Amino acid sequence: MSATPNRASQPPAGKPKKSKDVQFDLATARKMLPLVRGIVADIVDTHTRLGVLVPESEKLERDRRGLDWAARQRRYTMTDEIASAEKALGAAVAELVTLGVGLADADAGQVDFPTRINSRPAAFSWKHGEDALTHWRYAGEEHRRSIPADWQAGTPIRYRAEP
Repeated sequence: MSATPNRASQPPAGKPKKSKDVQFDLATARKMLPLVRGIVADIVDTHTRLGVLVPESEKLERDRRGLDWAARQRRYTMTDEIASAEKALGAAVAELVTLGVGLADADAGQVDFPTRINSRPAAFSWKHGEDALTHWRYAGEEHRRSIPADWQAGTPIRYRAEP
């Protein structure tokens, strides 16, 4: 997992607090992107790592009676590795929640910055690997639209349908 220098301070112990009405304007979402980018990189890396560790652990568990000493040792250490990775993943997701950013897809590293467009719940959408925040979507929709050039730094008031 990568060390991320730009991290938000740790949330207080217990459940992460999130304001129910957090809404971002485009300028704020873009300013937060470097911090969110680091958190999402950690989430994607950890999620990928768990995707390797869990099946290996399950195989070792199934074959536990016939394992040699090295494989038994590996089986014991895997439990700790998986617990550590799950804890790190939970902390990173909690950090996003604390910031008011939603994790839309852990596999792809897609996050949503909640906003309102045309008086409807929406989100500015960013995926791991993208250079900038250039997409948005209405809440409940998977289709991401490009942010029009005429949307200034503030929250867009109207969306003009493309002909």
